[in-house]
Amino acid sequence: MTTLSTRILEFTKELPEGAPIAARALLHLGKRAAVDQALSRLTERGKLLRARRGVYLRPVESRFGVRAPSVEKVVEETRVRSGETIVSSGAAAANRLGLTTQVPVRQVYLTSGPSRELHLGKQIVELKHAPGWQLTLANRRAGEVVRALAWVGPKTARQALRSVSQKLTPTEVSELKSAASSLPTWLARPVSELRVG
Repeated sequence: MTTLSTRILEFTKELPEGAPIAARALLHLGKRAAVDQALSRLTERGKLLRARRGVYLRPVESRFGVRAPSVEKVVEETRVRSGETIVSSGAAAANRLGLTTQVPVRQVYLTSGPSRELHLGKQIVELKHAPGWQLTLANRRAGEVVRALAWVGPKTARQALRSVSQKLTPTEVSELKSAASSLPTWLARPVSELRVG
């Protein structure tokens, strides 16, 4: 392996699992063309995974072999480094809240950033740009309710909200009601009619 490839691998070993590696972050190690070539060679040798154009990931090595980093860690690292809001999709939220028994086949996350796909070995993670109201109350159970209701749609949202609201704590209901003004009318109306406690 060339010295540059070795230096790149040494640099990536310091990063947490799932941390994206961009060529522009390695320019302190060499010129852009040389860095691009080294990244390409490391990918061909299986030392790095190409998540998307210009973004690489370090595979996880264990005594059982080499695997792609976990989806959750890649999404979390992407969120931290980009500053975007990234949350699970409405389908995943609906499944967790018991509104559907269907388990989403594809890994889809909603983001405040641009839509894009990340390739983690054979797995594809889709980051889909979503309107701000669907990202409200990120990482809160009340926010999951918003995304699940957006997924079920206007026709069944009221009924689904009735079912889900019985599982919410008074604090979660209050959080949900506080977000009503940022929601579309078809969702804001039933949410604002919820009773706390």
